[in-house]
Amino acid sequence: MHVAAADSPKWSHDGLRARRQEPYRNRPDRMTRHVTHIAVLGSTGSIGRSTLEVIDASQGALKAVALSAQKNTALLKAQACALRPRWIVVADPDSAAREDWADLPKETQVLVGAEGITRVVADAGVDVVLSAIVGRAGLEGTWAALEAGKKVALANKESLVVGGPLVTRLARERQAVILPVDSEHSAVFQVLHAGRREEVQRVVLTASGGPFRTLSKQRLAEVTVDEALAHPTWDMGRKITIDSATLINKALEIIEARWLFDLRPDQIGTVIHPQSIVHSLVEFIDGSVVAQLSPPDMKLPIQYALNWPERKAGVAARLDWTRAMRLEFEPPDLDRFPALHLGLEVARAGGTAGAVLNGANETAVAAFLDGRLRFDQIVPVCQQVLHSHRFDPNPTLNQLLESDLWARQEVLRWIGA
Repeated sequence: MHVAAADSPKWSHDGLRARRQEPYRNRPDRMTRHVTHIAVLGSTGSIGRSTLEVIDASQGALKAVALSAQKNTALLKAQACALRPRWIVVADPDSAAREDWADLPKETQVLVGAEGITRVVADAGVDVVLSAIVGRAGLEGTWAALEAGKKVALANKESLVVGGPLVTRLARERQAVILPVDSEHSAVFQVLHAGRREEVQRVVLTASGGPFRTLSKQRLAEVTVDEALAHPTWDMGRKITIDSATLINKALEIIEARWLFDLRPDQIGTVIHPQSIVHSLVEFIDGSVVAQLSPPDMKLPIQYALNWPERKAGVAARLDWTRAMRLEFEPPDLDRFPALHLGLEVARAGGTAGAVLNGANETAVAAFLDGRLRFDQIVPVCQQVLHSHRFDPNPTLNQLLESDLWARQEVLRWIGA
């Protein structure tokens, strides 16, 4: 397994113990108590804000020492004034230049650009990097953190969709730890401890089905942006909400699971579960199926990753067992939602396929949100771009980034932008 499982000694407690025994450089509070210092990449997004709630509720056991944002400098500054981190990083230089930073806490330093993120995640005073920058842009922060041998709480699935084998190989080489924050992958990670690796038959990722799982193909062509952003169970950012509606999000999660857990594509299944209570299931070779259940609240998988290998009480919502509930499961309609085919295809292919699918999808979703593409055209344009690209089975990181850029330009050409 490529996550920090009990049967993976290179990724397990040895690396964490080694870092905990480092000199207390820049860690004066650790002379009296253990505090986990966290860099939150993407602190102004949905996952980032939930992470800060988890940190705030930890009674000092967790501390945000670095925050980053792309352009939302107003919220970033407010977070910095409340939490007084050592650093804040603004990825967009123009946004950083326009903001007045005079009222920042005196102990908070402003860094700008990708170099700022690299500096922060490599610092000896950072224990955990929460990688929650949206989209392919999050890969650089994940990569830098793994190069530094850090524990990475990974909410940016695109890091593995785009760079799967390269990212997991880097983690092995640097004895870094990748812990999943996506609710489905966190569920799989937790459930895998119920058996040995060789006893796993397959994992089943659940999907809510989004708001359109019962719509006809004709009606899907008429879906508006407001309709697509109205998710029935999750409160998420705009891009991932659209991905959930097309089921591209589940396709990306199939690819992520393939590399994260070192699974064959035929060991990964999906099932529609509208209530979003069961987050994933693992089927073992004897027929036993073990599931992880909780309300649809991202604070639980975030907290589990930040505190691993321990469990702590927290602020995540809990199931109310005094009330009746119904859990429904149904197979996905692959004719209505062909995105799942693409996920399995890319998981089998590897190479540049993930970078192309992800780049095409990010551009197509942006075009839909801007009114330049119909909802039902998002997946077909991704499929066309994927099937027309020059596939490389063993790309370098630079080649993956080039493939990503090519896919984005190809989508724009396809829609005539």
